[in-house]
Amino acid sequence: MADETIRVDTLIVGSGPVGSTFARELVGAGRKVMMIDAGAALSERPGEHLKNAYLYQKNLDLFSSVIRGHLNLLSVPPNLRPEVTLDPGAFQIDRDRYRGFTLNNQNPDQDAETNLGAAAVTYGVGGMATHWTCATPRHHPELERSPLLSDAEWRALYEDGERLLNTHVGVFEHSIRHQVVRDALQRAYPELPKPYEVQSLPLAVERRRDNPELVRWSGADTVLGELADPKAPARTDGRFDLRAEHLCTKLVRSADGSRIEYAEVRDLARWRTIRIEADQFVVAGNAYLTPQLLWASGIRPRALGRYLTEQPVAFCQIVLRQDLVDGIADDSRFAEQVRAYRDRNPQDPVPIPAGDPEPNVWIPVSADRPWHCQIHRDAFHYGDLAPNVDSRLIVDLRWFGIVEPRFENRISFSEEHTDTHGLPQPSFTFTLTPQDRARQHAMMNDMLHAATALGGFLPGSEPCFVEPGLGLHVHGTTRMGEDPDTSVVDTDSRVWGIDNLCLGGNNLIPRGTASNPTLTSVALALRAARRLAGRS
Repeated sequence: MADETIRVDTLIVGSGPVGSTFARELVGAGRKVMMIDAGAALSERPGEHLKNAYLYQKNLDLFSSVIRGHLNLLSVPPNLRPEVTLDPGAFQIDRDRYRGFTLNNQNPDQDAETNLGAAAVTYGVGGMATHWTCATPRHHPELERSPLLSDAEWRALYEDGERLLNTHVGVFEHSIRHQVVRDALQRAYPELPKPYEVQSLPLAVERRRDNPELVRWSGADTVLGELADPKAPARTDGRFDLRAEHLCTKLVRSADGSRIEYAEVRDLARWRTIRIEADQFVVAGNAYLTPQLLWASGIRPRALGRYLTEQPVAFCQIVLRQDLVDGIADDSRFAEQVRAYRDRNPQDPVPIPAGDPEPNVWIPVSADRPWHCQIHRDAFHYGDLAPNVDSRLIVDLRWFGIVEPRFENRISFSEEHTDTHGLPQPSFTFTLTPQDRARQHAMMNDMLHAATALGGFLPGSEPCFVEPGLGLHVHGTTRMGEDPDTSVVDTDSRVWGIDNLCLGGNNLIPRGTASNPTLTSVALALRAARRLAGRS
């Protein structure tokens, strides 16, 4: 029995940029909206990017530990030595005894050979946008973008999404390192035609006016706009209610299954149950938690969890070549700036001012090069610098590849074992085809070409393919389509056969992509929210 029943026009599950897009559009259309998140509020301004803190802007490498602290691994592999075998009868006794729990922090349903071992989520208001890179490229019109929408509609949605996320291109143009890295790569790739040449990475960020040495990275609060302010009229009059530590455990359908009648929500802070009734329900968890909630609710279309795609990542860190560093002082663009810095710091042998912003360079996906390239110096939950390395001389290279969607690649959910929140434990089945692998090796060769143009490898960060799932760009698990047999939602983001249930997130993207997905997911959320706002 619920301890409380609440009635709203729309319930949104998930408070990341996609859920926040729905909230902003629907509240703006006069709807009464509640948005919930299983995680706690991580900042005073809900959903703010945590990297905006002064400390992390002054020492970016400290932020890596923040990211690690907010990532929760979903995959629980079987922790059995290869030589150990289990007697089936004894194993069955254990399963019966511990039914409903993951055995000794093991998941007997997970095949270690097909695991997406680094699959992780962030439980917190703002979701992954509390620590994302803020890269917001548009998807390639032929290789990545879905043909379900027209080119004209995509262009309009992308423009609106970029405004919502506060995307800019030139925020780091004045950086010495940015210009040196970009110039060196342009010399290494003279054959690349426009618009696929080496260029500045589009980022959801702007430079602060009160102190131009600092920037403001966009988070879910940027998307919410004035709704992020607790004193905003929509917050004070109850039109928008944002609740942290509220876990949706089930969506309950009507007798005929055509509508969601209410959501069962657990208030984790006060440990009580809330029944939330609404005209419309939006689930914008992510590519893992959204299908998990549908599965737990008995909503299990054939394509649920299927067609999972992730982006294989090739990664390395380089130390800038000495000739590139030596050339900075003699470059007329930088000479005055370097001279002033050396006057203040005569003992510093590096001609790069200590406050010089990091590079943010991009080589877009193209037909001949089906991978997305980011050349920058950013904090990640992998690739920490070795101690006592001058980070001004280090550049990170991350190449993201495309994996084509296949029915066999999937996230599935246990009928017996549960996760931290008592919801069905996920397991993964993910493999690459020979064609996928060939593309990734070509991608690695290309990254080596770029690395050679910039410098030598930082010891301990030599070129590698990172563990599957580590890129955190998983798509397709509730994919959009025109056929209910091969998709979960229609082109309005509505779940097939359920009139008042919409989904949002990277999980809707039906194709394999290499570029960062957030802008595309926000664009699809804008389209869906506007249709909801116009629906009676």
